[in-house]
Amino acid sequence: MPKKATANKTKPKKSTAKKTSPVTSAAKDVAAKAEPTQKNLDIYGAKPLLWSRAVKQLEAGPPGGTFWLATTKPDGRPHVAGVGALWVDGKIYFVSGARTRKSRNLTANPNCVFSVSLTGIDLVIEGIAMRVTDRPTLLRLAQRYAAQGWPASVSGQALTAEYSAPSAGPAPWSLYVLKPTTAFGVASGDPHGATRWTFDQTR
Repeated sequence: MPKKATANKTKPKKSTAKKTSPVTSAAKDVAAKAEPTQKNLDIYGAKPLLWSRAVKQLEAGPPGGTFWLATTKPDGRPHVAGVGALWVDGKIYFVSGARTRKSRNLTANPNCVFSVSLTGIDLVIEGIAMRVTDRPTLLRLAQRYAAQGWPASVSGQALTAEYSAPSAGPAPWSLYVLKPTTAFGVASGDPHGATRWTFDQTR
């Protein structure tokens, strides 16, 4: 018997749209949230300063190595002290002895202000200082300090070393962290300008 001729059937190809990687989307969201809201304070026509300009120097460490911490005494008078702070993961970490004036001020009122002079830009950072007591963070910051020349180590819920700045008081030293709420930058070099940055506190 003659065979029936059968046509070769081909399965239709499914057209699939490219899916956006959820990791990429998440990374973009995090990056977007990491950028603070800015307001141009310049009155001479300069553009807003880039926050990344300040961050690059904060991560490298200020040229003079000193941050100035302003706290408030119980009677309302201001107190300013130089501290060796570190900028890590978008926050300022610093140490202070329990009996120092700045530590006593922070216990009563954790609102404080840091100022630092960077190359071409002066910076003021406002926030709330909180004491750090978890061991992983203490160990990580002790290593960061040691890498910069101060041989810190963890002792209980604080840091210790053979020496520190006289203004830090006797060991051990409490570790504090300040998460910026607002920052002000005034450029002393090109490009000039003045900007206020407001940070997302949900991060």
